[in-house]
Amino acid sequence: MTFDMAALEAVILTIVTASTPLLLAALGELVTERAGVLNLGVEGMMVMGAVAGFGVALTTGSPLLGIVAAAAAGAALAVPFGLLTLNFVANQVATGLALTLLGLGLSGLVGEHFVGQPGVRLGKIHVPGLTDIPFVGPILFGQDLLVYLSLALVIAVAHVLFRTRLGLILRAVGDNHASAHALGYSVLRVRWGAVLFGGALCGLGGGYLSLAYTPQWIENMTAGRGWIALALVVFSSWLPGRLVIGAYLFGAVTILGFYVQGMGVGVPAQLLSSLPYLVTIAALVVISRRRGRARADTPACLGRAFVPDR
Repeated sequence: MTFDMAALEAVILTIVTASTPLLLAALGELVTERAGVLNLGVEGMMVMGAVAGFGVALTTGSPLLGIVAAAAAGAALAVPFGLLTLNFVANQVATGLALTLLGLGLSGLVGEHFVGQPGVRLGKIHVPGLTDIPFVGPILFGQDLLVYLSLALVIAVAHVLFRTRLGLILRAVGDNHASAHALGYSVLRVRWGAVLFGGALCGLGGGYLSLAYTPQWIENMTAGRGWIALALVVFSSWLPGRLVIGAYLFGAVTILGFYVQGMGVGVPAQLLSSLPYLVTIAALVVISRRRGRARADTPACLGRAFVPDR
């Protein structure tokens, strides 16, 4: 029984670690899309956050500075996207895809000298007396800083979106930017803030991969997580609370595939590795069948450019 509890504890801890980068990136994209901007460059911002966080932490020896650098790198990569789509009214889909390609290529170039070097791991928090409680202690009181920050951000974003004037303005911009502009609100300013905030959280999600999940740098280490984060936003119907459930569900699918492999079950390793992406496709198919509900949940101006004089 002791072994079973220890194994279950290890599985839960690993699921939390695998889910956190998805939650951070998806939360950033949720805010961006709530403002009416579709940024498909999540993967690129995540991978730039991963290499920047790893490089700064390795150079300075401080994982906290690595966290700051990861967020800054994600926000910095969001700047050209904002300029092109918001100020120059470029196509958001094409620009987002280009941003992903830019991030993947640039991260490979920047991180060339970091390959194979041991990283600086973001340490776990230890609360005397609480973390030592069997089973429950390590799960609730022994996580790293970014796990708690991700959950706190979900609560904060939900509060701002649905209980503050700022959230009302942001949602109004995403649902009807012409009306928001007519009422005197700066649509471009609101969308710029959402794009930069989303980029910072995507960078944090990538930084978590290279600082906590696997403290090392590997080219393309995001491995499609940015696309899963994009699917999670749709899966959650643009609601932060549902986003937590979706992120931890997808994290569990990822980790359970590895555990099944370790148990020697006669299932091809390639199939188990593809499980998160298969679940993503299945979730999107289910959502697409509920067209009326999906249309009602989607911000009405999502992906539509805004030009003040039109």
